[in-house]
Amino acid sequence: MKIVVDENMPFVAPLFGELGEIVSVNGRTLTAQQVADADVLLVRSVTKVNAALLESNQKLKFVGSATIGTDHVDLAYLDARNIPFSNAPGCNATAVGEFAFIAMLELAQRFDSSLKGKVVGIVGAGNTGTAAAKCLEAYGIEVLLNDPIKEAQGDPRQFVSLDAIMQRADIISLHVPITRSGEHKTHHLFDEARLNALKPHTWLLNCCRGDVIDNQALIRVKRQRDDLKLVLDVWEGEPNPLPELVALAEMATPHIAGYSLEGKARGTFMLYQKVCELLTLPATKNLTELLPLFRIGSMQLTTIPDEKGLLALARCVYDLRDDDNLFRKTFLNENGFDKMRKNHKHRREFSALALAYKDQSKVDWLSNLGFSGVGR
Repeated sequence: MKIVVDENMPFVAPLFGELGEIVSVNGRTLTAQQVADADVLLVRSVTKVNAALLESNQKLKFVGSATIGTDHVDLAYLDARNIPFSNAPGCNATAVGEFAFIAMLELAQRFDSSLKGKVVGIVGAGNTGTAAAKCLEAYGIEVLLNDPIKEAQGDPRQFVSLDAIMQRADIISLHVPITRSGEHKTHHLFDEARLNALKPHTWLLNCCRGDVIDNQALIRVKRQRDDLKLVLDVWEGEPNPLPELVALAEMATPHIAGYSLEGKARGTFMLYQKVCELLTLPATKNLTELLPLFRIGSMQLTTIPDEKGLLALARCVYDLRDDDNLFRKTFLNENGFDKMRKNHKHRREFSALALAYKDQSKVDWLSNLGFSGVGR
């Protein structure tokens, strides 16, 4: 069996090595010829899976995408050809939620503010938006959720309108899929008019898809409104973000909000489970065995951390400033955007760090944030 896989997908060899021949490819430049004799195709969001890519292949048994979104896959075409497909919903939700939370802590520190007391609007209450809300609520932050689709589906959580978020939220974090038509389209959801309508001193974070915000309009608005603070992990025109916009963002990264080792391992592992199920083979591999030991075995807390202390703990796990600094230095280099994504292998989640404190009840909120081992 021939397994064609995006070269940036981790843990493929230990999971799929016993199932067949693994051929690694550049997912962004993958051609129909390269996939012509594949039995299994494993991709990420940079690969457009459609008739043009698969027209020469008559033996494909499975297509998997180690992503939450499916907008890069022609699902109708796969269905018409009876090619099974699976993605990995929720695989990197924790990573994205923690990324957004850490970014907010970093902005609070940078601008001598406090995250406590602010109101955060989450636009898009799916897996990643829910994970961001979980972190914020664990820390005692008021969260407003906007998701008209989930609200219409009967989701029991309390939702507010986007206008209400615009009026009340001090911070807005975007977590929607990209849709280009329909009543709830998200393409340029934040157009020039909506950007101009943001409250003074709003922090705007985008960790979903670049064209949810009109990037050209954002440049114009930001140049006129320095009170707005931007955290941008995604960009229109990836892998070639507008240099002018990078310069205007307070924190800038190359679509890596979900790139924790845990999240990437989960994505590949979920596809491994699906392939085993399809082939009626036992899934003998274990997710936890894939992850390396964290560089800090455990940490004894002597006091309950304040916000500055919480940021210090977060930086022990993942220092967002490092990626922001490296991105600004390298994104204009040849393939700089993709090279940084490919080489991004150091990010961990809060669960990698075990904390200990003499009175567990006083630090339950750290456990709710995701840190492991809280308590004696």
